[in-house]
Amino acid sequence: MNVSAKASQGRVLVVDDETSVLTTYRLILEQQGYAVTASLSSREAKEAIEKQGFDLVLCDYSLEQQHTGFEVIAAARAKNPKVPSILLTGYATVETAEEARKKQIGVLFKPIDIKEFLATISSMLRNNNNES
Repeated sequence: MNVSAKASQGRVLVVDDETSVLTTYRLILEQQGYAVTASLSSREAKEAIEKQGFDLVLCDYSLEQQHTGFEVIAAARAKNPKVPSILLTGYATVETAEEARKKQIGVLFKPIDIKEFLATISSMLRNNNNES
């Protein structure tokens, strides 16, 4: 795939506090042609958001020291209110899932099904591009 085709897939911020999980997501997305920024903490993710815009945010719900994915998504949406976002979680409560739904945040449950993961990302980016 040539560089210009890769760039057109979109810039994705991926946040997970588990290095192996984060690396897996990054590799899968890069193989699909996305430009990926991977962050191990909410602080790192917020710094990345300050430096550049993203077309999609994928964030683990449970991050370091009681931080959550909602904080990272809120920071991204402060910069771009329409940025599509997906919460990745192994243990979402009904309340968490409901809060995500109200904020129009997708939820994928771990262990992540790769086909569902890629289909959801593609769909959210396509829907967002159609609205812009």
